[in-house]
Amino acid sequence: MKQYNVGVIGATGMVGQRFITLLENHPWFNLVALAASARSAGKTYEEAVGNRWLMTTPMPESVKKMVVLDAANVEEVASKVDFVFCAVNMKKEEIKALEEAYAKAECPVVSNNSAHRFTPDVPMVVPEINADHIEIIPAQRKRLGTKRGFVAVKSNCSLQSYVPALHPLRKYGISDVLVCTYQAISGAGKTFETFPDILDNVIPYIGGEEEKSEQEPLKLWGHIEGDKIVSADAPRFTAQCLRVPVSDGHMGAVFVRFENKPTKEEVLQAWKEFHGPAQDLNLPSAPKQFLHYFEENDRPQPKLDRMLENGMAVSIGRLREDNQYDYKFVCLSHNTLRGAAGGAVLLAELLAAKGYFD
Repeated sequence: MKQYNVGVIGATGMVGQRFITLLENHPWFNLVALAASARSAGKTYEEAVGNRWLMTTPMPESVKKMVVLDAANVEEVASKVDFVFCAVNMKKEEIKALEEAYAKAECPVVSNNSAHRFTPDVPMVVPEINADHIEIIPAQRKRLGTKRGFVAVKSNCSLQSYVPALHPLRKYGISDVLVCTYQAISGAGKTFETFPDILDNVIPYIGGEEEKSEQEPLKLWGHIEGDKIVSADAPRFTAQCLRVPVSDGHMGAVFVRFENKPTKEEVLQAWKEFHGPAQDLNLPSAPKQFLHYFEENDRPQPKLDRMLENGMAVSIGRLREDNQYDYKFVCLSHNTLRGAAGGAVLLAELLAAKGYFD
């Protein structure tokens, strides 16, 4: 695979930092540009971050002396890279405009942000689930008037725990899904030091999260129709999302009803056998086994299982029949790896393997 020079926009934030750690020794992607807000621009990365390095591993030596660029200077950043990852903390309309500006500068954008998730010609992709949605990119390029530039996004972090577990069961006709998510504080860009209110506490509201949890799966399971992606009209989702005192790892408690109820053995077999394009293409960040089922009653647990397959696998447990729905189970994914930066890097690997950066 050829090498690509890449940049990170929003490099000083938590997800930006996670991108940097994932790109440190990446076999395909060479990190050459870091960009952030004007207040960080002109400083070295080490100076710009200061004491706000939030990763458990040290800041890579290779980025410490890199001078941070102003993300608003689109042409300057775009001239240095083949594509960028975007993880900025701005208003939604500002993010939309910034990402389209990079695309129009012929710099593809792989985004962690939610701003473009429901733009009809922007693919929102989990590579194991709907890799074919990247085929909308030529239509998007036509709208933008670009030859290389486009925007592709990953889905919301909470979805990554439960949608992969549901996906291989769709052949049984999923009709209704109820999910309660228990979401780590890193999903809010926080640590226990910066979020004392969460200690000994649960907060039963995360702004916008329930709407995303109910609507985004339907886009993932949608299809391309002409120059847009049309969301699926089923199953019906209802969600409650809670912030819990866990550093990393989003859990989902899932209740599901089928048109053709499978046996428990069929469900377990579907999970065990499931693989997608990320595995078939042997992408560098792809977990070898995407879905892992635990037989123990007290698993999965964030502390024990979030780093399974470098934080890119999904853990499932406690499958049992339900007296209102057909089945219930619990799942877990690492929200800043599979759910955020890692999922975006995997999407970029898919796009690279399919030639979209050439």
